[in-house]
Amino acid sequence: MNSTPSKRVEELNLQLPPAPPPAGVYRPILVVDNFLYVSGQGPVNLDGSLMIGRAGDNLDADQAKLAARQVGLTMLSTIITHFGSLDRIKRVVKVLGMVNSTPDFGKQPYVVNGFSELMADVFGKENGIGVRSAVGMMLPGNIPVEVEAMFELHP
Repeated sequence: MNSTPSKRVEELNLQLPPAPPPAGVYRPILVVDNFLYVSGQGPVNLDGSLMIGRAGDNLDADQAKLAARQVGLTMLSTIITHFGSLDRIKRVVKVLGMVNSTPDFGKQPYVVNGFSELMADVFGKENGIGVRSAVGMMLPGNIPVEVEAMFELHP
């Protein structure tokens, strides 16, 4: 891929929701050395409201995967709002995907693919896919997915 991440956002016609304000005492992003850390993000709709639901209850795996993709769009918005250009990011390093799911729901990795596939589209397969965990748990506000991530910056 020869185009930049910000150009790919345009080319893919991605609509980014507003960056959410912090929901507690933490920074949305933090730069340490050559790394950008992004606090856990939930799926924000274009109108600023949060998506809600639980995988295995009122959301199926595909609906939850779409929510994970929306988390990715929210994270891109947060990075642009609080850090600046996506083009300063070299690669995705680590992703922790948390899925609000029932105890018998076992497709958390599939759900978090919604986030990971978007990052691969924006940053390219080589730089958009890093190491990852995908786990099930209860999430605040009954949001379906939360993701935190770490990115390497260009020197």
